[in-house]
Amino acid sequence: MTLHASEPHDMGCVVHVHSTYSDGTATVPEIIDAARASGADAVLLTDHDTLQAKRDGWEGWHDGVLVLVGIEVSPRGGHFLAFGIDREPPHAGRTEAQIAQAVAAAGGLGFPAHPFSQGSRISRTIGRPHPWSALEDGGYTGIELWSLVTDTAERCATPRELLRFLRAPAETVTGPPAQSLAAWDRLCARRRVVAIGGLDAHQTGLRFGQHVLTVMPHARVFGTLRTRVLLERAPTGELEHDRAALYAALAAGRCYLALEDEAPARGFAFWASGSAGRLEMGDEAAAGDWTLHARLPEPAQVRLVRDGTTVERADGARELTAAAPEAGVYRLEAWRTTRGRERAWIISNPIYLRDAG
Repeated sequence: MTLHASEPHDMGCVVHVHSTYSDGTATVPEIIDAARASGADAVLLTDHDTLQAKRDGWEGWHDGVLVLVGIEVSPRGGHFLAFGIDREPPHAGRTEAQIAQAVAAAGGLGFPAHPFSQGSRISRTIGRPHPWSALEDGGYTGIELWSLVTDTAERCATPRELLRFLRAPAETVTGPPAQSLAAWDRLCARRRVVAIGGLDAHQTGLRFGQHVLTVMPHARVFGTLRTRVLLERAPTGELEHDRAALYAALAAGRCYLALEDEAPARGFAFWASGSAGRLEMGDEAAAGDWTLHARLPEPAQVRLVRDGTTVERADGARELTAAAPEAGVYRLEAWRTTRGRERAWIISNPIYLRDAG
């Protein structure tokens, strides 16, 4: 339970990005430039099985963009995003549960990447399934609830649909798969599971010297899905302090997912108030006389979800207030309609009101 006297600092992060240190086509400086051009505040780099970018000194502030170097642990099966570690965790011969335990033992934050992957509908050869099968085992901080490139590409049924997504993601991306949201709700019923939104961005294409030929440049993709992290205070510009603050907020679930190409989401808030104090996203407390509050920067179709079921709606609203007399896992969704299509604009992390029994 927390009690905040001031507004948090809202940082827009592009998460799950690959560079030329593994199988991406962009250098780290090019990624930084793309993040700055798209208005992102931070990049969480996750190259496959290497932290070399960290050893080469790329972590830190670069003209207004914070770069933090994580890793995507990449065994043959499911993949695992890890942050806050200094050495590559080996995965040969290890189970998924053992990989998660190794990251936690090293003091890191762990998130199964695209954990509900089902493979490409076009071809399992070019897009094989790579889900995380050990979700019930726990041992991780949270999950990549929405893996934008993977989820959308797997949903495409024809090459034409896939090409349309690559050329204009804003016209094709509508939200995370419904089955992913339902699975997350089931996991949260048993334990806190922090949700992040990742891009799985490689800028797939061909590199010729200083130039990259691609149909999906980072500058375009970075303007879509963000994980917005709420820090207690504004960054100081000092790497160690700001890195610790951002990772602490992620670990606590003080973050939400936002489609920035729909509308700027900075300023969103979701909290609970009661006689026992104030709860923020990620907090857990005993059920009781709580009231839930939401504030949005733009009007939207607002849905309050408890244990996977919508219990309150407010259309065209910028605020929502609702009593929460029952135990449950409460989260907020904000949807907007653009050109006749409903899009998931904001998905909050939950507030957990547990049954004392």
